[in-house]
Amino acid sequence: MSPLTRTEAQQRATTIRVSRMVVALDLDQGPETFGSRAEIHFEATAPETFVDLRPVGVARLELNGQDLDPAALVDGRLALAGLEPSNVLIVEATMAYSRDGQGLHRSVDPADEEAYVYGHLFLDAAPTVFACFDQPDIKAPYAVSVRAPADWRVLGNGAATRVAEGCWELAETPPLATYFVTVCAGPWASVEREHDGIRLGVHSRRSLSEALERQADSLLNATADFFDYYHELFGIRYPFGDYHQVFCPEFNAGAMENPGCVTIRDTYLFRGSATHDELLTRTNTIAHEMAHMWFGDLVTMTWWDDLWLNESFAEYLAHRACVAASEYADAWVDSTMARKLWGHSAERSPSSHPVAGSPAQDAQTALNNFDGISYAKGSAVLRQLIAHIGDDAFVAGLRDHLQRNSFGNADLAGFLAAIERESGSDLSGWSHAWLETAGIDTLHVHQDTGRVTRSTPDRFAKVSRPHTFDIAGFTSGTAVFRVTGTIDRATRKWPELLAADRAEVVIPNASDLTWAVSGLEPESLANLPDALASIPDAQSRAVAWLALIDGMHEARIDPRLLMRTLTMAWPLESNGSILGRVGNHVITRAIPVFLPPAEQPGGEEAMATAARRLYDGATSADHRLIAARLLAATSGDETLLRSWLDGIDLPPELVDDSDFRWFVVRAMSRRGLLDEQGIESFRRRDESLAGQQAALAARALRPTAEAKEWAWSELTGNPARSNYELNALAGAFWQTTDRDLVSPYVERYFTDVPGLAGRLGEDALGTVAALAYPLPLVASRTLDLSRAALARDTLSPAVRRSIVDAQAKLEEGLASRAAFPATG
Repeated sequence: MSPLTRTEAQQRATTIRVSRMVVALDLDQGPETFGSRAEIHFEATAPETFVDLRPVGVARLELNGQDLDPAALVDGRLALAGLEPSNVLIVEATMAYSRDGQGLHRSVDPADEEAYVYGHLFLDAAPTVFACFDQPDIKAPYAVSVRAPADWRVLGNGAATRVAEGCWELAETPPLATYFVTVCAGPWASVEREHDGIRLGVHSRRSLSEALERQADSLLNATADFFDYYHELFGIRYPFGDYHQVFCPEFNAGAMENPGCVTIRDTYLFRGSATHDELLTRTNTIAHEMAHMWFGDLVTMTWWDDLWLNESFAEYLAHRACVAASEYADAWVDSTMARKLWGHSAERSPSSHPVAGSPAQDAQTALNNFDGISYAKGSAVLRQLIAHIGDDAFVAGLRDHLQRNSFGNADLAGFLAAIERESGSDLSGWSHAWLETAGIDTLHVHQDTGRVTRSTPDRFAKVSRPHTFDIAGFTSGTAVFRVTGTIDRATRKWPELLAADRAEVVIPNASDLTWAVSGLEPESLANLPDALASIPDAQSRAVAWLALIDGMHEARIDPRLLMRTLTMAWPLESNGSILGRVGNHVITRAIPVFLPPAEQPGGEEAMATAARRLYDGATSADHRLIAARLLAATSGDETLLRSWLDGIDLPPELVDDSDFRWFVVRAMSRRGLLDEQGIESFRRRDESLAGQQAALAARALRPTAEAKEWAWSELTGNPARSNYELNALAGAFWQTTDRDLVSPYVERYFTDVPGLAGRLGEDALGTVAALAYPLPLVASRTLDLSRAALARDTLSPAVRRSIVDAQAKLEEGLASRAAFPATG
């Protein structure tokens, strides 16, 4: 299939206007395929065009009452000729359910053998469900009907009405882009209520009904609070009728902003205990998808190179809403530890790109730019815009932008024009520096001279990028000073610094107001292990931790300093996001990639010791859960692990917690303390999708040649495996201290994983390729094989992007080990 190019989309948009889409789906034809009928009403100003369609069989093709030759369907495009000013196209086809989370995905819950179907049409999967003009700037109202098994409930973009047994009709929608259309069908468990005239619903698989009912109040209360906040902020009421949130099995993304029917990964319905940052992430996701109802759904980008008009705004607004309208006032701290960490990594990769206007010549290329830059950096840039023009002008500009473009499309120029009208500012220079030029600056503060410097890596264009931020100094747990200013050149003197008392630790961008690396000076770095835990401000502590991690990745800071700070400061930390995010990064990146192999067992022991300190001193269930998970992952204490596996000496919140039990099972399997029969016994105790996937990961973790050969064969050779099953296998495969077990598979990765391109959609394939990359084998041989693979022109866009990004991480590990070699 040839992806739609931007040039083709522009040409088609000038000649086609769709006035109505009538779609009928028959989901009662068995487990492999479904029926699809699309009736497209459209006007044309040119005699020919094409419609997008990817069926497994075609029963009827009719244009304006005349049959079309099925041979006109080539490579996913149905050629249309002899168009009139007003046209009706009817396409009846058989379509295939997917197992990769794209298109219409069908999943069977092993807990009760019930089947569930959900539509995920982003980015270009709509033609696998119905015939359409699949591009974001051809929007139309949708009238959808669905036939389904009699005991199923159907949900979608419009309010669903059961008109006969197994037959459902959905209310016609306002104009939607094709990639927002969804249908969710199955024997859902549901909790519903009304708020401010909007029907709210949360839905899950029937086997998760207990978790849904237990958490429904939290979910629906947050939904109601965010509606109140956004209605006041935007001055425009939610325009899409009901508001359902469906927790879907095997969902690729965190969530998808389908108007009226948001789809969310059902791992966000926690079966057992959840940490503070997990609950915050779920609440933030609710706020994020709701923000899209305005930014993305009401006003949609014209083409994918302005995806930031969707994601950057939803990212920023969700954190803003969480702080203002939820219990998670520390949302920006979590943003620093999770989102900025992700975004800084994306900026360091060769795949870095500008926030806006990134070249996206076709839809598949655009998919690769849904990354930490379009989300985290875009959010940070919007905070800098507010610092530049003021919040009142920013909000007024948002309202103007939404009102002018409601139910239509917009681009960068249109948004900037709205902000300029309200602020009275010329933003062309600001936009060039912040939105249209890639790069991240490093900020340094020199106490002795009172100078602040800004530097940009040589790989990025040098632009005058103004930063408004604060600098904070701390001594013995007390804030010595905090000063705020702007720097728009390479160096600037801040007299307030010279006037302030000298501080043990000085943190540039302490409130994380700008997009920059905080370059800590040698004195501050040396004092961090002793001083970091006593800094009274969680946001400043988060920035300091991020500075340590950034420095390690850039081979400026010895990873042993991060480990020493972990040992001394981390067990004393009070913020859950810092605890969870730092601990996870240490065990997944710092130890396996940056520490030399001989020092990795000592690194795990240090993490286990720190986790034990946190666990023993924990005063909250949240801290105990974080500590217990990390202790299970790194401890070599077999007696402890077996007692936890048997439910002995566990805190009350972890007794009978099947998800935590799988943490222990996986840890023991990695250490060779559980055989396949032992793993299978725990799978039989948890016959759920989560249990099934956890058991696959546990088997792939076993340190035997047979286990690794089985896992690789399942990963690359079993077409029945779903996207989540492949992720479980790929994420576990390389986790072993015996490199001889997996080294034969390094070369195979670069042939076998790209070979999955014909089996998986690009979205799912990119995730598998990233997880399966042999990153823990930090060696020049891995790098040579990676470079040779990238020299080939046969890689799919998703695989190429995944290898580029993973190779950049590999190179960071090699550079760090060269700069800070093994001792002794």
